[in-house]
Amino acid sequence: MLASKEPQRSGIPRKNDVSDSVLTVANQLTLLRMLLIPAFIVLIVEEERGWALAVFALAGVTDALDGLIARWSGQKTTLGAWLDPMADKLMLVSAFVVLTLPNLGLANKLPLWLTALVISRDVCIVITVAIVNLAVGRRTFRPSIFGKVATGVYIVTISVAMLYNYLGYHAFIVDVAIYASLAITLVSGFHYIWHASRLLSEPA
Repeated sequence: MLASKEPQRSGIPRKNDVSDSVLTVANQLTLLRMLLIPAFIVLIVEEERGWALAVFALAGVTDALDGLIARWSGQKTTLGAWLDPMADKLMLVSAFVVLTLPNLGLANKLPLWLTALVISRDVCIVITVAIVNLAVGRRTFRPSIFGKVATGVYIVTISVAMLYNYLGYHAFIVDVAIYASLAITLVSGFHYIWHASRLLSEPA
């Protein structure tokens, strides 16, 4: 009697197995965070500041959870390693840009020079990494302590700006956060350039 089931081929993952290994719970949370970005932008533009703050907080929760779940479950994936920082960058850049827009009646509007500087820093980092990889071969740029601090300061800056925009008055703490963002942007940017110059000066 012939077997009714197709024999499994050892060593070759099935299509469903590959999908399960890529779309882990952590990666799905990261994708959810990316889907929250357009909702966040629309809510700010439509002056639904309370809901925008709630969406930004939810994005922060998913950011914390996806990393914890990936570590606890042992489901770290290459896709997740790319998606997580990309989702963070997209959310932060979107927040900086929309909180810089004029004519929204924001009590705590972020200055254009800060948004331009933050975006320029990220662009410079991408260009620097590309130059180093082309000049001396493939190199891994792990997030520096200054880069991690910069991300934290950006989150605080956006959070306090949105909170006091929701409350409807200008707050001195927002100004402090803005200049803290300026300082860490310059420090982290110059650190990446210094690190890249060291790699370029290394003997082949």
